[in-house]
Amino acid sequence: MSTQADKGRAFRALHERAGAFIIPNPWDVGTARLLAGLGFEALATTSAGYAFSAGQRDSTIGRDEMLAHVAALASATDLPVSGDLENGYGDDPATVADTITRAAAAGLVGGSIEDLSGRDGAVYELDRAADRIRAAAEAVRTLPFRFTLTARAENYLAGRPDLADTIARLQAYQEAGADVLYAPGLRTGEEITSVVRSVDRPVNVVMGLQGVQLSLAALSALGVKRVSVGSALSRAALGAFLRAAEEMRDRGTFAFADDAVSYREISARF
Repeated sequence: MSTQADKGRAFRALHERAGAFIIPNPWDVGTARLLAGLGFEALATTSAGYAFSAGQRDSTIGRDEMLAHVAALASATDLPVSGDLENGYGDDPATVADTITRAAAAGLVGGSIEDLSGRDGAVYELDRAADRIRAAAEAVRTLPFRFTLTARAENYLAGRPDLADTIARLQAYQEAGADVLYAPGLRTGEEITSVVRSVDRPVNVVMGLQGVQLSLAALSALGVKRVSVGSALSRAALGAFLRAAEEMRDRGTFAFADDAVSYREISARF
């Protein structure tokens, strides 16, 4: 098994090489191992995907439970894992810094902090949001291995599709010490290009949102470095589950089994 330091270096190297790479989002140990077996080079956790698997809505899992979850994923494979750490599980910068320290102790070699308040769904005022990223970056600098800090500007997911403010936030987070910048919810090549050109850090873009279809090659040509899919894989699995369950309930038939992965194949993959 690679050491955490090895994983940290490997993860950072993915951001430094030419072209974009996909970092898919498993939601449990089984899906993490399946993705590793398919040849992906790094993984990212999904707070929503895990919450759905626990029968809860996103942003309702507490810090201790989430850190136990990411620790299980970090140890499930030999791949680097970056954690979806939501808003750092607290408003004040000290709590955010502590979350980073605890995430590193759980085995992560990267993590994202968003600027969305957990209380009312509003984004933090810019200076406070930057202070929170600064505290996270200071915590990262105390670690004995390379930890890649991602700062998220949540305007678009918060119903505020303000590109100028989003760029200003990402620039502030860059200055505060973030290694990667991320504005989930961007939907057009023009928006993505504007973000990429406005900063000098690697940019993560999320795909898997309904109505947004840009290929890895197209995103790479725009200058994107990293492509995640958030909860999309978990929602795809849940969609197949619901369609199958509804078929049984409504028609009393079982045709869904024809499209299911075979017992033999899935056993072999594990």
